[in-house]
Amino acid sequence: MEKPTALLTQPCLCQSGKQYADCCAPLHTRQALPANAEQLMRSRYCAYVLQLIEYIVETTVPSQQQLLDRTVLQQWAETTNWIGLEIVSHREKLSKIHSAVEFNAFFATDEGKQVHNERSLFVQINGRWYFVDPTVPLPNNKQPCVCGSGKKFKACCGGLL
Repeated sequence: MEKPTALLTQPCLCQSGKQYADCCAPLHTRQALPANAEQLMRSRYCAYVLQLIEYIVETTVPSQQQLLDRTVLQQWAETTNWIGLEIVSHREKLSKIHSAVEFNAFFATDEGKQVHNERSLFVQINGRWYFVDPTVPLPNNKQPCVCGSGKKFKACCGGLL
């Protein structure tokens, strides 16, 4: 695996059409924040390819970060041969603070090219975008939302997952 600095002048792995230095690198090095959910999604895909697990954790809703298994994330990143990303849709305004991105992440196996299709939910907290992880234990519908909005989970992120 090449170090991210060696990739600066190469096309970004998120397939935005930009160089890594002008795309995901400033996000991965915490010099900038994603401007929208699609940019965050692209930077998370690129972070998986580069095995930047702390970035994956940091860009997940803060209340869920301690629920993530870093070892499992690291193993998945190390053992998956990522070969491409396609953004299917970016729904910017699900609500004032929610967006969704549907994407196809392509990877190679012994059986050939495979695809992981996902519709991910993102929430903006204090001006910063985060991924809402549906694979970790979630509150019940009447408990406070994972995003800290003060609403019940069902009336906020839970209603959009």
